[in-house]
Amino acid sequence: MKEGPDISQIAALIGDPARANILTALMDGRALTASELAEEAGVGLSTASGHLSKLTDADLVSPRKSGRHKYFHLADAEVAGVLEALMGLAARRGATRVRTGPKDAQMQVARVCYNHLAGRMGVQMYRSLIARDLLAEDGEDVILTGTGRDFASGFGIDLAALEKGRTLLCRTCLDWSERRNHLAGSLGRAMLTRMEGQGWMRRDAGSRAVLMTPKGQQAFAAAFPRH
Repeated sequence: MKEGPDISQIAALIGDPARANILTALMDGRALTASELAEEAGVGLSTASGHLSKLTDADLVSPRKSGRHKYFHLADAEVAGVLEALMGLAARRGATRVRTGPKDAQMQVARVCYNHLAGRMGVQMYRSLIARDLLAEDGEDVILTGTGRDFASGFGIDLAALEKGRTLLCRTCLDWSERRNHLAGSLGRAMLTRMEGQGWMRRDAGSRAVLMTPKGQQAFAAAFPRH
């Protein structure tokens, strides 16, 4: 018997179409009920509950109770990263959904990937930070430089609070549509939250797409110029 991790178990869980729909519905970082996820997956509530039980047992999703309701969210950023990578692989191999529309195009411009900014805007932000030595790549790792810390603080990010958390401050995530890195980690999450709070962008209801406001387009271009 071969030793080491058995990827077939995880692959089988993710590979089921209904479970794949459930997992991708949680990629925008929201916590959803079993009923909401049943609708996203196109299955009945009892079937969705069975799928959620399997995903919970495998630590791919986590349940959370709030009052009378139980909500489900992705277990962690590692799960989101795997899903994003699989989306990229599927897109490159031509395994895409038949139905496309305006929301699909907007998703490639800017979208939420778990809790950080992805799409062309997310990649532009990351490449701009790298080009100006605010972030530095070290192999597959990425670190915030001294000047990067000054930039982040000036942007309104409380780095001390972020560094007290258990989430890595900076990490890369391979963007499925751009096939280049964007910024994840607690800094990526804080940057997205800050830009939303500043009115630069808003999330499209019922989609992972992020819509830039006219004010945000100008401010984003100034803060993260193309390189």
